[in-house]
Amino acid sequence: MVRIGDIGERRLIEDFRSFIRPEGTLGPGDDAAIVGDGVVVSTDIVSFDRHFPAGMSYEQFGWYSAAVNFSDLAAMGARPTGFLAALALPPDLESQAAYDIMSGIDQCCEFCGTGIVGGDTKPGPGIVAGTALGSMDGRRPMTRTGARPGDVVAVTGPLGAPAAAFVSLDLGLDAPDARECLYVPIPRVEEGVAMSKSNAVTSCMDLSDGLGTALNTLCAASHVGIDVELDFIPRGPSVDEMAEASGRPVRDLLLGWGGEYELVFTADRDRLDRLYEAEVEFSIIGMVNDSGRAELVENGNRTVIPYGEYRPCRIQVLHP
Repeated sequence: MVRIGDIGERRLIEDFRSFIRPEGTLGPGDDAAIVGDGVVVSTDIVSFDRHFPAGMSYEQFGWYSAAVNFSDLAAMGARPTGFLAALALPPDLESQAAYDIMSGIDQCCEFCGTGIVGGDTKPGPGIVAGTALGSMDGRRPMTRTGARPGDVVAVTGPLGAPAAAFVSLDLGLDAPDARECLYVPIPRVEEGVAMSKSNAVTSCMDLSDGLGTALNTLCAASHVGIDVELDFIPRGPSVDEMAEASGRPVRDLLLGWGGEYELVFTADRDRLDRLYEAEVEFSIIGMVNDSGRAELVENGNRTVIPYGEYRPCRIQVLHP
């Protein structure tokens, strides 16, 4: 008998592809689907046992459950138009906690310029399944398949703070700014819309599964290679301190962890002025080539970047 844990999430998704019959212009393989007349849809599940680190409030958990979905819309360049929340909560959970979760969802929706339009509630183990709706407003979506040799590779903000936060929790160290990035991730919705409008971006995805996984995914989807300079990757709060305290290399915190909600994208270097004019903040971290693999350049040495692994569930710092 082959168990899900034996094959892993990535293989399971590949096996599920045969069941998916897209009715719109864009189906599986990107951060969100597009159905009907430019309606963008994304769904994600978060749970108490996997996504609720110590120190996170129920309100922050609610924010997080919405943010992970809006981040997928951001990667496509879509403008959010609504959110559905399905909650399966333990019957013995205090009603105030359920209210706080919904309040957090509502706050994230308001931040992203939309609201809760429906949902469902059932008794369950502590799961929130969110579905975000969006619109391209006639623009072309950003996908994972358009990167070309010669394009630049960039990210919309500093990385590594969620990894630093988990390390701090594991070691019992103080890292409040990093933990804020973990507990209250900011979906880059406005950046995504501006990037889509610019027509400068050739491929894009969010970093929820970590930079290493995202770079490998873009390489596979676009049939290209990518070189990234370690020193060019902007570092979030406490990354260097937590790397030193844990004995882990900085590259591990920057590349190998999930929980990031910045965007990584490739762009035509002759059109970068359009992004600057749109006031999109980003850092160039590398270049696209034709090698067919993602590589890290560190102190002049090149190493293949492995797929990352979403690690919070492996660290025993979660709420019981």
